Amino acid sequence: MSAPGNFDSNAYWKATLGLIGKVLAIWFICSFGLGIMFADQMNTISLGGYPLGFWFAHQGSMYIFVGLIFWYAKKMGDIDRKFDVHEE
Repeated sequence: MSAPGNFDSNAYWKATLGLIGKVLAIWFICSFGLGIMFADQMNTISLGGYPLGFWFAHQGSMYIFVGLIFWYAKKMGDIDRKFDVHEE
């Protein structure tokens, strides 16, 4: 880890909050947008015999959320390494 005087906490938190903002935006779009707002348009497509809007609201959004967890963990690790605050 860097010496305490060399750490730019403002840049670190700006990067961290930027990543959190992206994750929340994707989460909102997938859950509220695709599962509720655009469900009628998505229901014109069928997946496994079910309308896509229905499937996405009940199953697809969970896959997106799990993927977001892994993506967030990787990107947060990248940020930690960039600012040299990662675990050894």
